[in-house]
Amino acid sequence: MTSTLKISGLAYAYPDGYQALFGVDLDIQRGERVALLGPNGAGKTTLVLHLNGILAGGVGSVEVAGLTVEKENFQEIRRRVGIVFQDPDDQLFMPTVHDDIAFGPANMGVTGDELEARVSEALDLVGMAEFSDRPPHHLSFGQRRRVAVATVLAMRPEILVLDEPSSNLDPASRRELADILRGLDITMLMVTHDLPYALELCPRAVILSGGVIVADGVTRDIMMDDVLMKENRLELPYGFDPRNVPA
Repeated sequence: MTSTLKISGLAYAYPDGYQALFGVDLDIQRGERVALLGPNGAGKTTLVLHLNGILAGGVGSVEVAGLTVEKENFQEIRRRVGIVFQDPDDQLFMPTVHDDIAFGPANMGVTGDELEARVSEALDLVGMAEFSDRPPHHLSFGQRRRVAVATVLAMRPEILVLDEPSSNLDPASRRELADILRGLDITMLMVTHDLPYALELCPRAVILSGGVIVADGVTRDIMMDDVLMKENRLELPYGFDPRNVPA
């Protein structure tokens, strides 16, 4: 198996002295789907922002498909690591859906037929082809999140990082997005508090707590470990039993 993401000894303190990460080691193989779980303040966002160099200057190393995350590699790293932020409006700022999806590849020098092919491919992957000419602000929240995913997929990344992908979605939109994500042939790291969503989409889960990884294993096994869950302030919805979810 080939590592898509390899994090070694990653430690990071913010300028005010607050230490968010204390030596994180994580290895994700190509094609894996991994849920990153943990309480608020565990360091999950800090970790994600190291994956494409938004945060840097800590101790340790991050490699994406064999390429070290460092300044001279940032352009290529940011193509390889596609981050879909929690609020789609942080990623959608162009007049039309088409223009938003084309923006990233065009910035990388993709033009003409190749650019149009990428836009069409990304729209098809998220089921939004008929909305290409619509202004993003005319779409529903769930549709905007799907377009935000498409803006990242158009870059053809090595790894798709999703920050709370199910948040603020109604049940139908939540289901539609799950179907889309399940159909993607891509390595995925999903940061979420939505434990049923993590169980449904990610066979493997990692718990980050207090800036260190405290568990790494089969998602269902982790969620059935009552002591581990309680120690890390993770709670399943009332009445939800992981054993009842098909593997």
